Amino acid sequence: MSRILKNIFFLWIFAGSLSAAAQTTTSSTYSQLGPGLLNRSLLPQSRAMGGISAGLRKPGAYNNVNLANPASYSAIQLTTFDAGISGEILDRSKGGVSEGDFTGSLSHLVFGIPVTKTSALSFGILPYSSLGYQTRVRGALDTSMVDHLYSGDGGLSKAYFGYGIQLGKHFSIGANASYIFGKLERSSSLEFVNDFSAFNTRQQSSSSIGGFNFDYGLQYTGNLSKNTRLVLGYAGTASSKLDLDESSVFTRYIKGAGGEEEVAADTAYQYSSATKTLKLPIMHTVGFTVEKVNKWLLGADLRLGQWDNYREGNENPGEIQNSYGISVGGQITPDINSVGSYLKVMDYRLGFAYDKTNMRINNTDIKQMAVTLGFGFPLQASPTRTTFYKINVAAELGQRGTESNNLVRERYINIHLGFTLNDQWFRRYKFD
Repeated sequence: MSRILKNIFFLWIFAGSLSAAAQTTTSSTYSQLGPGLLNRSLLPQSRAMGGISAGLRKPGAYNNVNLANPASYSAIQLTTFDAGISGEILDRSKGGVSEGDFTGSLSHLVFGIPVTKTSALSFGILPYSSLGYQTRVRGALDTSMVDHLYSGDGGLSKAYFGYGIQLGKHFSIGANASYIFGKLERSSSLEFVNDFSAFNTRQQSSSSIGGFNFDYGLQYTGNLSKNTRLVLGYAGTASSKLDLDESSVFTRYIKGAGGEEEVAADTAYQYSSATKTLKLPIMHTVGFTVEKVNKWLLGADLRLGQWDNYREGNENPGEIQNSYGISVGGQITPDINSVGSYLKVMDYRLGFAYDKTNMRINNTDIKQMAVTLGFGFPLQASPTRTTFYKINVAAELGQRGTESNNLVRERYINIHLGFTLNDQWFRRYKFD
């Protein structure tokens, strides 16, 4: 009975995540381009190490779902469940003026289930991109002062199913099939600042997006010594085409002296376009890890994104460009077998990440860098030693953009909290 209740509980969490995953998860000004600000497919234990993933298999004694490289699924030996939440504290500054925001949401819900001793499948849901911004630019129209207002809301989610298998003693391969879906809402308005009888104008556009995406991975594992191993990894994302349905509404409205907005006077224009294609780029990640089993791990990644192939219909936004990035990081567990000190059985993680993003605005590359750190807190196992729990916490302290060339500098603290469960499901017991 307890096993049935446990499965019902997880299904309830999964159903709830379908609506939660579509929440706005950022307030970054730089989310307004393309599909929004991209969310890498990483769990907190990987984010705390700078986001290394290509050569990551099983960091420590716990089974781990590394969906950024599906070849790693072949190392899953226990049924693994991982769910988490994240929050972002963001400070924007421009011209000596700054403001802050906080956003939070579900970050991931993933499962890993062993099929054989050398293969496993994984499935789950997590955000793919986030859209959430509000900007105001004051200017002049003839002799009148006007405000140009821009805002966006929404995001894309990614539901995936993958499989990984080990081939021989050293090689593993894997692949994910994902369905990316969601809605992006954008609005641009022109408002007269001092003329309260003038008609203001607004364009509201909505983009519904959906389609399949595929990624794949390869890992090579070799022993450097009896307890030290090297993992080389590659992960790639195929160029894919999603369906894009757009609609727009143009309205006119009046705002009173107190700033209150009256009911729209009329709808000047409304249209819905035929279904277009949104073409996602090819992505590559190569990396490695060196690990002393259950003691320490070090690794690094190099990422490349061919965003010059990105298309919205037949158009390539001029502010989208190729991207690249690097990550380095690691973790240490002082003494996994310690019984007298909890601090010795904890995981301590540290890393660094740098990216030249896919954005170029005002002839300036938008760059991003972050220092990362985190901890793994093991919890007491079940009395039968068949169920294991861990809480993983990660923090990213970073900066995106610059105040040069009339741009915005963003400093952020991202907090990620994940709960990992390892259990021996689907076993046939002689006694119940």
